[in-house]
Amino acid sequence: MGLEAKDIVVRFGGMTALDGVGFKMDSGEILGLIGPNGSGKTTLLNALSGVLAPSAGSFRLGERSWAKMAPRDAARIGIRRTFQNIRLFSDMTALETVEVAAAALGRGDRRKAALHALAELDFLEHLDRIALELPYGLQRRLEIARAIVGEIRFLLLDEPTAGLNHTESSALVDVVKRIRDERGCGIILVDHDLHVIMKSCDRIIVLNEGHLIAEGSPSEVRNDPEVIRAYLG
Repeated sequence: MGLEAKDIVVRFGGMTALDGVGFKMDSGEILGLIGPNGSGKTTLLNALSGVLAPSAGSFRLGERSWAKMAPRDAARIGIRRTFQNIRLFSDMTALETVEVAAAALGRGDRRKAALHALAELDFLEHLDRIALELPYGLQRRLEIARAIVGEIRFLLLDEPTAGLNHTESSALVDVVKRIRDERGCGIILVDHDLHVIMKSCDRIIVLNEGHLIAEGSPSEVRNDPEVIRAYLG
């Protein structure tokens, strides 16, 4: 089941953060989303996940289309996301953190769903640890476990390797690929680590100043003159 964004415009007062951005992606595809700071990457994820409403344009998932959707409704149809800045509950264990997300979906056995998601992130030995007392790298993994609980169709990852060292980043890339392979979900990956992007992604789209300036395979994007000029230097 494919996901499509069509002519997405987002304005904040007199500033246009996204100006007619569109893309299509398939289930099981890892799509990289790159560009300079302020190019609109997080804004696009916010619009897709319901955090903010586009000024114009629409999204489609299978036969369902929408312009505006509440974050809870987006989560319930299988569109989940993580954030640049980790957002975990200060006094909950790892298991409780993921159970809360499972409960918000309103269906199924939340304990079973939480344990399954945590197992996918190699987290079962940390179930009873307080979330905010975990090392930073484990907090990143916990946030992804919370995002994939239950049925998921598309996972939006916003800077998942930020603050991680090379070894941790490589391990997280392997986990993300495993999630894609086991769940069959599509993944949109935003990251400034181009090694992570090039290693992980089947295809890449590039934003600059709110416009989509390039789209293609990692090798095509790496050698695109406009991308080199705007982002890669």
